[in-house]
Amino acid sequence: MIYFSLFIFCLSLGTFFPLASEAYLVTLLLSEKYDVFLLLFFASLGNILGSVISWVFGYFVNFFIKKPWFPINKFLFQKASDIFKKYGKWSLLFSWVPFIGDPIAFAAGTFRYNILFFLIFVSIGKVARYLLIYMYFIII
Repeated sequence: MIYFSLFIFCLSLGTFFPLASEAYLVTLLLSEKYDVFLLLFFASLGNILGSVISWVFGYFVNFFIKKPWFPINKFLFQKASDIFKKYGKWSLLFSWVPFIGDPIAFAAGTFRYNILFFLIFVSIGKVARYLLIYMYFIII
């Protein structure tokens, strides 16, 4: 059940909620009650799927942008679009960065960036982030 809650937490934070999932993951890692691989797997999977949701929102931007609940403001979207235009796929490696990461994933969707390459670059960035957290707090 804890893995599912971690997955849901990371999924929701991988969309448009500007909070960090690292604190929850570190708490679970430090408790030493749970399998490390499963914690890293479900945190990564949830966060990656959250970015996929942002990509889908971007892909169908004309439908979502008119909704009153839509969370990305024009300033963040413009900044993320500029970053994605300038750095392209490489900017997706930083889709985990709070406040700007979700708009970058959204921008990739608006530019109709290939979903397979999107998944590869987002996955590399998000998994690497969680592995570095694990190495910093647990191994060192």
